[in-house]
Amino acid sequence: MADPSSYRPRPGEIPDSPGVYRFRDEHRRVIYVGKAKSLRQRLANYFQDLAGLHPRTRTMVTTAASVEWTVVSTEVEALQLEYSWIKEYDPRFNVKYRDDKSYPYLAVTMNEEFPRVQVMRGHKKKGVRYFGPYAHAWAIRDTVDLLLRVFPVRTCSAGVFKNAARTGRPCLLGYIGKCSAPCVGRITPEDHRELAEEFCDFMAGRTGTYLRRLESRMTEAAEEMEYERAARLRDDIGALKKAMEKNAVVLADATDADLIAVAEDELEAAVQIFHVRGGRVRGQRGWVTDKVEDVTTGALVEHALQQLYGEESGDAVPKEVLVPALPEPVEPVQEWLAGRRGANVSLRVPQRGDKKALMETVQRNALQALALHKTKRASDLTTRSRALEEIAEALDLDSAPLRIECYDISHLQGDDVVASMVVFEDGLQRKSEYRRFQIRGFAGQDDVRSMHEVISRRFRRYLAEKERTGEWADGEEATTGGGTALGNGGTPLTGDEAVPADGGTAATGGGTPPTDGGTAATGGGTPPTGGTAVPLTGTDVIDGALKDDDGRPRKFAYPPQLVVVDGGQPQVAAARRALDELGIDDIAVCGLAKRLEEVWVPGEDDPVVLPRTSEGLYLLQRVRDEAHRFAITYQRTKRAKRFRAGPLDDVPGLGDTRKQALIKHFGSVKRLRSATIEQIQEVPGIGRKTAETIAAALAGAVPAGPAVNTATGEIIEDEEPETTAGSAGEPVSAGLPDERRGQET
Repeated sequence: MADPSSYRPRPGEIPDSPGVYRFRDEHRRVIYVGKAKSLRQRLANYFQDLAGLHPRTRTMVTTAASVEWTVVSTEVEALQLEYSWIKEYDPRFNVKYRDDKSYPYLAVTMNEEFPRVQVMRGHKKKGVRYFGPYAHAWAIRDTVDLLLRVFPVRTCSAGVFKNAARTGRPCLLGYIGKCSAPCVGRITPEDHRELAEEFCDFMAGRTGTYLRRLESRMTEAAEEMEYERAARLRDDIGALKKAMEKNAVVLADATDADLIAVAEDELEAAVQIFHVRGGRVRGQRGWVTDKVEDVTTGALVEHALQQLYGEESGDAVPKEVLVPALPEPVEPVQEWLAGRRGANVSLRVPQRGDKKALMETVQRNALQALALHKTKRASDLTTRSRALEEIAEALDLDSAPLRIECYDISHLQGDDVVASMVVFEDGLQRKSEYRRFQIRGFAGQDDVRSMHEVISRRFRRYLAEKERTGEWADGEEATTGGGTALGNGGTPLTGDEAVPADGGTAATGGGTPPTDGGTAATGGGTPPTGGTAVPLTGTDVIDGALKDDDGRPRKFAYPPQLVVVDGGQPQVAAARRALDELGIDDIAVCGLAKRLEEVWVPGEDDPVVLPRTSEGLYLLQRVRDEAHRFAITYQRTKRAKRFRAGPLDDVPGLGDTRKQALIKHFGSVKRLRSATIEQIQEVPGIGRKTAETIAAALAGAVPAGPAVNTATGEIIEDEEPETTAGSAGEPVSAGLPDERRGQET
């Protein structure tokens, strides 16, 4: 526990201007981010007598080991930079709203030639129109089922669409009138897009005009005695009204607004949001947060606005936002919202009428959400605490292992050997810290050697990070085996692959994953450390806020209290030996064997047997199973990638887009191999140098054998076009597996 006076800036160092500040712990991990109109006045509040601080603020300042700040020009820039840093670093002491689930949206993919209506979750994509969020996916499907009768827009996946186009037969919805069947040409792309736009207009609340148009057409059909058409229009009107009834009118003036309510106690707060479009409630969502600092309701509202609109723009930010209390000051927040929308946004507290009544309804929902969350979490917190205490007691640890790392090895008969590292903090998954490894030190199947290699590589990186950041005491050095000092110039640390928790692209071969650590470089220069202020322009806030000291976040900077390996005594001994070789003796090691669920510890001939009803054993099983799942998923991905590999994959600098263009132009790898350099240059994006590289690579590859019809056994002559593997009766190349799969497009 640090003394705040040990890192308190000297008088006069802190500027009296707007800015954003960061507290870091002893590992240089950002633990709190805040903004202030006056940095001098705000930071002075943290360095007063500890007895006068809020308990959570006191915990934060005693956990921290340093404080930094960045000066900005305006309070709006401070708001933007604070949001960026909270998103980047995920500080443990900041207010973070936890979505209790992934809310589904009704999405219309207007970025496709034939727009598709579907249920979507997760991050929003460019060119897709979203409506919602909804509480349940079935609510979306019920609404869509009613509207497809009137707006028969495509709902099928890309695979179903392509298959229907190939066979010339639409799916069932095309036969029953709930799809206009663009896959078989029943409707032009322009008419189908117009249909999708009408669907979006209806979902956006512009319902009156369309209903009046249908009623007029129904009346005309009846007057012309076209009673069947009039009956269909009557049923269409009924379906639309039934869909509208699912969203009752709550504001008579067809208002577009978001209503935000907060329910809080001393420890936690729950936020509920109602999305009102065209006077109707179109969506609802909720968040829960720990109050890790002493915050007002206005501050909670400000954090909720950042969470809600930080990634939004345009009409996704409504004209009006109704809140229970205004942030202080409110002007920068209003200016920020107007910048996100591109027009003025009214941020206010409703005082009377329908809006105040609806706000009371949202407030009741927030109170119920907080009560439900506290009921669930009371049991969950107790269970996790008991599990960690049981593990500490069983393994004779000094304290509960708040950070646990688990490792597992996966392979298929010695091929594609990989390893996984999963992290649990305070008994919960920390997916942003997951890592995966390729075993490259040797070939073949040897789980014990693989475990030794992985543990060695992981903790060499940890020691290298400690040396880089200067965390070792004077005269202390890390050694391996014979005492060679480790660090940036030590054993090559390649092959570690960082995997983001949100499912983003893995950075391989020394890539840099998103982590919480690191110092953000601001203003394009060296970041302020120890209280050096660096002025920022508006561009600097966005472009410079996400960089570390040397331009990359740290991967393996934080040590666990417990290392768990998937295996028995041999794997545990290998892990312990790897740590001993690195001179690390303050990290506990254990293994969990699958057969009898026995816990093995180094140097013991007999395992530790935890009761089957033990919460500690259950937590270890969860950690082990998660490591196994993560490892086998990666192993299958590598194996599938190897099976799909073809001769074009060996051409340096040739990406997927140009590979597909080559196959589309020539029809097959076999024809591409026989093409001249000039013919290869005819493909868009292929220059002479690339064409020469392609020709040289294909000339060195083993050519495929003749194509064979799998149904008849007939050899297809060379003049027949080659096709990819498909259903029975289609010609398939009889060459090497890699060659055949390389032809797929």
